[in-house]
Amino acid sequence: MAAQIVIDPNICNGRPTVSGTRITAQTVLEFLAAGDSVEDMLKEYPVLNREDVLACLEFGARAVAVRILV
Repeated sequence: MAAQIVIDPNICNGRPTVSGTRITAQTVLEFLAAGDSVEDMLKEYPVLNREDVLACLEFGARAVAVRILV
């Protein structure tokens, strides 16, 4: 798992979030899936940086790979 993505049962009910924020990986992925650019995402959530967004993409890709293979 990318270091920027954390799972803490006390933050957002244990959903994967960007470290140091309450922004879920799901939120980032949904923004991108809706057609928003990384730049749009960074404007909407200035606390994020490009590496955080890429970490969410990596997390999502790994999550899908595990679900498909298991």
